Amino acid sequence: MRLELKKGIHQCTLIDDTYTNDLQALSIALDFMNQQQHKHIAKRKTVILSDFLQTNIPAKEIYQNVWNLLISNQIEKFVAIGEQIKVLQELENIRNAKVETYFYSDTEAFIKDFLQQKINFQNEQILIKGARKFQFDRITSYLQEKVHGTRLEINLDALVHNLKFYRSLLKPSTQIMVMVKAFAYGSGSAEVASVLQYQNVDYLAVAYTDEGVHLRENGIRLPIMVMNPSEESFDKLVQYHLEPEIYSFRILKQFLAYIAGIDSKVHIHLKIDTGMRRLGFEPSEIPLVSKLLLAHPSVRVAAAFTHLAGADEAQHNEFSLHQLHTFRTAVHQLEHLLGYSLLKHALNSAGITRWADYQMDMVRLGIGLYGIEANGLLQQHLQNVTTLKTNISQIKQIKKGETVGYGRRWIAQEDSTIGTIAIGYADGYSRRFSHGLGKVLVRNHLAPIIGSVCMDMSMIDLTGIAAEEGDEVIVFGREVSVIDLAKAIHTIPYEIFTGIGERVKRVFFSE
Repeated sequence: MRLELKKGIHQCTLIDDTYTNDLQALSIALDFMNQQQHKHIAKRKTVILSDFLQTNIPAKEIYQNVWNLLISNQIEKFVAIGEQIKVLQELENIRNAKVETYFYSDTEAFIKDFLQQKINFQNEQILIKGARKFQFDRITSYLQEKVHGTRLEINLDALVHNLKFYRSLLKPSTQIMVMVKAFAYGSGSAEVASVLQYQNVDYLAVAYTDEGVHLRENGIRLPIMVMNPSEESFDKLVQYHLEPEIYSFRILKQFLAYIAGIDSKVHIHLKIDTGMRRLGFEPSEIPLVSKLLLAHPSVRVAAAFTHLAGADEAQHNEFSLHQLHTFRTAVHQLEHLLGYSLLKHALNSAGITRWADYQMDMVRLGIGLYGIEANGLLQQHLQNVTTLKTNISQIKQIKKGETVGYGRRWIAQEDSTIGTIAIGYADGYSRRFSHGLGKVLVRNHLAPIIGSVCMDMSMIDLTGIAAEEGDEVIVFGREVSVIDLAKAIHTIPYEIFTGIGERVKRVFFSE
């Protein structure tokens, strides 16, 4: 069973499960629906369901169980397609329920009503679940928002697997803060945050206030740390119960002055610079920081943390130990001066696997969640989360000596087959992949990029590959490692993940 979360027409969200249908599968799909339901957004819960096939249970009994499931999951709109499922119309409790119901003999009849606007969908969360013979993929096609064909598939099961792997490395008392900044490393922040909330992580972290606001508006209730607050965003921070990272006297004094003016109690996070030399208070500044905070009892420090500059490389072990010991000394002084305990954390994804003795109260999980083990030591324990796919738009046969692309930078050394794929640098596919540095997978064969990557498309060499127009192309994923792609253009997976443009459709699925 594969559940896919897709963006639908008219502010709808689709949960696409168009190939399996039985009572257990329906229960699983409804659980997934509840997991993705954002309580602060008034989306009606809708189910489109076909007949159950190949069951030995009497029709009235099985469909009564179906109805009970729908009611217990607070479904507000129900579309039934098939002859057997019509038995529900005979049940007295369905006639008395406050559920908007529609019954159709087949998929064609439903589509006809939909095209004639006799049934409409607006601001709904729609579970589409049917046996294969009913061809519910046609319904999904009509209800799905038509967007750019290139798509980033996010495997939510793999994401949960990776979370559990990192949890297995921690003490039971160690909390987890998960980084969902930069659109959750390109994966889609609200959807990923919903899964993390369901999995009971302790904290989320975003880069900017508007990212935190977006999560709150999508039903995320977890504590959220904002790493780069600004004075003009203080109103939103307080309004949406976000917790700012405070790293300098300038931002501290601005925030204390703001809070004094509105008489509100808030939590903040103090960053201590122990060697990264990017942001943070110097350890020697802790007494003055404490003095300012004690003068404003409405502000409480939830946590203090530092960032390791070389946690992923053994050559920096001595420096990392120096950072960790410096941080422990500084935070001990901070707690002593403030008179209360606070959460302490220093380890990122790389640190979790290499510095287990320094978990302290919490760790910060970032790139590891998304399937990249920063140290390269435990990669085999992680699962691939994201797969970037596109399609072949056109295939051409060219003669030896012909050129391809801007600047005529690729010259055919023999009669060749080339393809144009629907992805370019405007989608986040870097121009550095030009001239063969990038390779994509077509029908289980690697095809190199030829010529220069264009804004909206790229060309590939298909010589010797029995490809056809419309074929799926894997840009990166399990078969084409994003780690190898990053090495090819002398960058890191972070840059490739976060560079994927928002016009690229995100498809979330669980199997």
